[in-house]
Amino acid sequence: MRPATRWLIGLLGIALTTALFLVPFGFIFTMAAKDPNEASKLQFTWPEHFQLWQNIVDVFQARDYMLIIAFINSTVLTVASVALMVIFGSMIAFVLDRRPSRLNPLINTLVLAGLIIPPAVVPTIWVMQSMGLFKTLHGLILIEVAFGLSFTVLTMRAFVATIPREIDEAAIVDGAGPFRLFFRVIFPLLKSVIVTVVVVQSIFVFNDFQNPLYFLPGDSNATVQLTLFNFQSQAVTTYNLLFANILVITIPMLVMYIFFQRQIVAGMTSGAVKG
Repeated sequence: MRPATRWLIGLLGIALTTALFLVPFGFIFTMAAKDPNEASKLQFTWPEHFQLWQNIVDVFQARDYMLIIAFINSTVLTVASVALMVIFGSMIAFVLDRRPSRLNPLINTLVLAGLIIPPAVVPTIWVMQSMGLFKTLHGLILIEVAFGLSFTVLTMRAFVATIPREIDEAAIVDGAGPFRLFFRVIFPLLKSVIVTVVVVQSIFVFNDFQNPLYFLPGDSNATVQLTLFNFQSQAVTTYNLLFANILVITIPMLVMYIFFQRQIVAGMTSGAVKG
């Protein structure tokens, strides 16, 4: 293929990708800036009466500032869930790579099953009720960790395999025990892949709609995604406030992804070649 053709194909791919992102975002922005009557038409046009700030204020004030409580809940949920995923996922990945056993094939099958098999909602609710975890934030944290651990283990195991075993042996000779070996020697070397896991899983947990809906019902427990119900009903939907809400809860994760996109790519490809 000629260089000019390659360059043209790449340029078309970038243009198409940009359009696929900017067009939906532009529609959300313009809808969020309209008044209720104009927004009800659901047309992709520039607002005649630009009132984005007023719509955002109304979104925050809705139902006694429910969105602020939802942001707090989502932040606690995201930070706690991702922290546990990183700690447990890195430890599991290290043990699977450094201490192979007859159970490894079974464990690998279970890890892959966590990515393939969809969660069973009703049995999970029954188990949570029997353990007193249903409708609790810490119960939902455990759910998010369980559902996100497979991706974390697979991502980190590929990176752990690139760390020379001589580092482990040198630390053991110096008198390091298992926990000191992992947390003082191995864990700091996982920085790039940890950034990848943190960003990807933070976006997933923060934007999760299904799990909070099923396992954490109630207004006091609402997360940011569930606040979308504030402006929808069977009879009436306030589209300008609905899209303003979508815009507000989208910006934090969008900014996070833009700032850390290079680290995401570096972490995903760092374990691609073992060396």
